Amino acid sequence: MARATISDPDGQAAIDAWRASHAAGEATPRPQLATAVRYSLQLLAERAPGHAVELRVPPFGATQCMPGPGHTRGTPPNIIETDADTWLALATGELAWADAGPALRASGVRADVSAALPLLGRRMRE
Repeated sequence: MARATISDPDGQAAIDAWRASHAAGEATPRPQLATAVRYSLQLLAERAPGHAVELRVPPFGATQCMPGPGHTRGTPPNIIETDADTWLALATGELAWADAGPALRASGVRADVSAALPLLGRRMRE
């Protein structure tokens, strides 16, 4: 069964809601936060297809991406894990990979997706 995808309008709306909440210093409602994270992970998998890196944003989602050798069993050798706000800041270009600090945990020689970021420019499509 194919994985469900989030439409661009729904994903954009969730990203916009996150941006507005983030700018106001407020928490994004959980359903919108989850959609924003899942949509951005979907975009990453489309932009950098492959199975060399697993990017996790608990509890909302994970994706495999980046070309290179994949894995089939157990813990993948290249893992990135971060929280939703840090991931969305990276995905939107509001935060640089090098500036993410301890909120971004990466292990493995290929655990760097910065070349594929930002996924969404600082200004969203109208």
